[in-house]
Amino acid sequence: MSRLREYTPKILVIGDLMLDHYLWGTCKRISPEAPVQVVDIDRETTVLGGAGNVANNLIAMGAKVTVLSVIGEDSNGKELLNMLKTSGVESTNITKQKGRYTSKKSRVIAVHQQIIRYDMESKDDINSKSEDDLYSKFEKIVKTFDAILLSDYGKGVLTKTLTCRLIDLAKKYNKFILVDPKGDDYSKYKGATLITPNKKEAVEATKIDIKDEQSLCKAGELLKNSFELDFVVITLSEGGMAIFGDKVTKIPTIAKEVFDVTGAGDTVLASFGYALSCSLDIKEAALFATSAAAVVVGKLGSATVSIDEIDMYNHSLRSGKADNKIKTKEEIVELLKNFRDKKIVFTNGCFDILHTGHVKYLEIAKSFGEMLIVGLNSDESVKRLKGDSRPINISLDRAYVLSALESVSFVVQFNEDTPYELIKIIKPDILVKGGDYKGKEIVGSDIVKELKLVDFVDGKSTTNIIKKAQL
Repeated sequence: MSRLREYTPKILVIGDLMLDHYLWGTCKRISPEAPVQVVDIDRETTVLGGAGNVANNLIAMGAKVTVLSVIGEDSNGKELLNMLKTSGVESTNITKQKGRYTSKKSRVIAVHQQIIRYDMESKDDINSKSEDDLYSKFEKIVKTFDAILLSDYGKGVLTKTLTCRLIDLAKKYNKFILVDPKGDDYSKYKGATLITPNKKEAVEATKIDIKDEQSLCKAGELLKNSFELDFVVITLSEGGMAIFGDKVTKIPTIAKEVFDVTGAGDTVLASFGYALSCSLDIKEAALFATSAAAVVVGKLGSATVSIDEIDMYNHSLRSGKADNKIKTKEEIVELLKNFRDKKIVFTNGCFDILHTGHVKYLEIAKSFGEMLIVGLNSDESVKRLKGDSRPINISLDRAYVLSALESVSFVVQFNEDTPYELIKIIKPDILVKGGDYKGKEIVGSDIVKELKLVDFVDGKSTTNIIKKAQL
């Protein structure tokens, strides 16, 4: 990955922009009005979705990004433009169409699970005036980019006529043009450099039931040859991806855990565009995209991935040693100098006998950011808090077991009764504590940007385990 840091590619993203809106909460009861769950909302977030998520991923990787699209003259459109500006995406070439709704998808999430989604959007093709306006803007800027990415969500921006015109002009200037396709008519993508359908989309486009290697190859070759594509990449979820070029190449998946596949296709498209623009060959680009997708599916919601995160992920695959994650206060301060652009999450505890409740709690904590640091009470600290009979396991053993968890990035021991001094030196973005702290004063909340409370799993506790063992 070190070669990628030598480049700052300029990439143009064209497609359906949208807002991904999330309502996060907990669910503990059924409504008396109807047999549905009642979700108590704790927080609300909005991120860029669709082509916006592709652009966001490219920004996170280090590219300079411009977007071309058509949105409505509505409040969602204004919010979207502000978010693009904040993200560093050039958006002055976006066209506004009167009477059109800017896409917004709202999801209700309770304890890692999506309960419902509701959408507000226009799905009709953009009008001819908007088509001509978008193409005119494309004509003026196409020469300046290393690659053009088409993010088609079937919401009407990439009409068949417009898509064909965009690809024809990009080819005249020998530009990479990569497509994340939608629908079953791929003739609109004829002549593109690369398309990235998933297995289901490839089945719909070719009418071939992909159930084995033979049918997979038949579908891939049909797409490549029928639409005069340089490459077809069919993503196969846990099966990795298959690349059809001069020959067929299979790339295995390397994801260790999957929280949410939302936006994974956006990350794959962005990764291929970025890698090819940085002079990687198709296999190198596929390996990079596979690593990026493995990181992003370990996060909740539409998410981005940076080259640093990909490097860390690949390093974790190579090293496999839990003790590499155990750091002193001095070591964590030095290490964090390289990751100040990451969203850092902190939590702490004794973690004396690791159980299901701990594991689920830490997985949720990690989903709030990009790096989870766990402050671990030393043996002396545990004795002061829990009594002379504790801890059951010494600090080194507790630290090692915690470090073996994929959700945990680093473990740092502290000897005080509270982690306040440790929080001061780490300066995390988010502090996570158990739901039993609701309404209480929480140590370190004055230092962090955000405090999150996570409910424990009922009936799961170290105290209960110890009592059961003593029977």
